Amino acid sequence: MIDTDIIDFYNRGLEQERLKDARRSIEYHRTMDVLQRFLPPPPATILDVGGGPGLYALTLAALGYQVHLIDPVPLHVEQAQASSDLAEHRLASARLGDARDLSQADASADAVLLLGPLYHLTTVADRHQAWSEARRVLRPDGMVVAAGASRYYTIWEMLSKGILNVPGAEETVQQHIATGQHRNPGRDFERLWTTAYFHDPHELASEAVAAGLAVRALFAVEGPAKLLPDLADRMRDSVSREQVVAAIRRLESEPSVLGLSSHILVIADKAPAGKEER
Repeated sequence: MIDTDIIDFYNRGLEQERLKDARRSIEYHRTMDVLQRFLPPPPATILDVGGGPGLYALTLAALGYQVHLIDPVPLHVEQAQASSDLAEHRLASARLGDARDLSQADASADAVLLLGPLYHLTTVADRHQAWSEARRVLRPDGMVVAAGASRYYTIWEMLSKGILNVPGAEETVQQHIATGQHRNPGRDFERLWTTAYFHDPHELASEAVAAGLAVRALFAVEGPAKLLPDLADRMRDSVSREQVVAAIRRLESEPSVLGLSSHILVIADKAPAGKEER
């Protein structure tokens, strides 16, 4: 069962517009940059687990993929389905579901996206179950692309916004770094998310391996770009946006950059039994 605080947060309806914000759009553009380089070619079948209102799913459907979206938030599924109904290239399906207990058959997907579930599964056991379910539904040559939020980014975000002196901020940062656990400390932090788990980058890769997957790559999504004071303006201009994306791409696998990125992506293959490796 999903924590009610998480459901309540997403029922505010903010997720549908979040990545359309110029500054935040770097997450979308960089994630698509990675997906288009690593996903199998269309019309491969993609399972977008925790796909939210469907931005990535609909973008991939427009590229010719057969995309099934699953999300635990009813509002997100309704929004994704409504957008799909209006799209030239529709989703194959949009359904309620839980990353820890997928209804899809064994070996039925070419790729599984976990671009949201691991944020809100706060125990090792729950995250392991989500990883294991992703592996189960993959075809033998399938792949997983999963996102984690970095526990080392928050302090820079708070510093850039000038809220490190707000009561509760220091305790929040200390908890993130020490345990990865995030609980919203109160009204002053409404924009700082709901109940979540923040990963150490290499911990994210280790979780994939523990579920029987073979890690191919570990990438910083935004790197330090979100700390650029004029990032929103750069992202609005197509030439400047590509410069930002290209700069991050050059350093995307650099270990010293991973922890500074707001999000990290791990790309992993379905390894044969006994062949799991980093």
